[in-house]
Amino acid sequence: MDPDSLARWCLEHLGSSPAEELFRSGYLSAVIGVRLLDGREVVVKVRPDSPRIAACVDVQRRLFQAGYPCPRPLTGAAAFGGGIATAEAYVPGGDILPSADHAAPAFAEAFARLIRLAPRPDELSTLDPPPSWAAWNQGGEGLWPCPEERDVDLDEVPGAEWIDEAGRRARDRLRASGSDAVIGHCDWLAGNLRWSGDELLVVHDWDSVTAESEAVLAGFAAALYSTVSADKLATVEDTEQFLAAYCTARGREFSADELQRSWAAGVWTRAYDAKYQHAAGQPITALSEDEARERLGRAGSGSRRP
Repeated sequence: MDPDSLARWCLEHLGSSPAEELFRSGYLSAVIGVRLLDGREVVVKVRPDSPRIAACVDVQRRLFQAGYPCPRPLTGAAAFGGGIATAEAYVPGGDILPSADHAAPAFAEAFARLIRLAPRPDELSTLDPPPSWAAWNQGGEGLWPCPEERDVDLDEVPGAEWIDEAGRRARDRLRASGSDAVIGHCDWLAGNLRWSGDELLVVHDWDSVTAESEAVLAGFAAALYSTVSADKLATVEDTEQFLAAYCTARGREFSADELQRSWAAGVWTRAYDAKYQHAAGQPITALSEDEARERLGRAGSGSRRP
């Protein structure tokens, strides 16, 4: 993202040019924080074009208007070179984690509030395709969707067969039943949230909005958040505490079937990440074989070794 292109885009869509770059980051998107000449501090995100981005911005805008702590969108999805860009208000500061003894209920209550305030899927344009780590029901013949990060067929990557088996068993359990879709956030990592004490300050990464059953979305979140570090993922105990706190926050318990689907969803998303780590030659930190076995047992998929 060269400065001249950024300046032209900001002037056209925000009415002012950048005066100072505040930060530059991003993983699947290029994310640049700038202070504009008119004094506003904004974040511009550029990524490959996709029809789902417009709906993601729509969800973010509606949640902001409903009082949910997310950055205020300043533009819709607009062309930027060969990609698409959006801008939102910059929300600095905050802590990575709430207090350790309140982490599970804090993350769960914040997620339950998001689900409660989000619009219905039929109010939006398409949110398809979902991000790869949430695409357990992808339409292809294989088990694994194509990662956004690189052009690789994970189904053709040999080795670590226990990951494939864990993913397959989780997917089969998810396909065994279902329920109506709601709107939620499928990348509920600690690094995407900031806290002021135990109060939620802001949630980032609204490209990770997706439509899915509530039990599955809660299962993703329960498996991905952390009570200790942005570099760690939930333990089995952490996931159990999140799901209990989530049900308290939503005001009713999950059925036995819904709870099993939540555990299965957590296995699938963690197994997908583990498969990608294996394919990339990285240490496998997203899931261990023993943990996959324990989580699959709670998903009701049997006790045989994955």
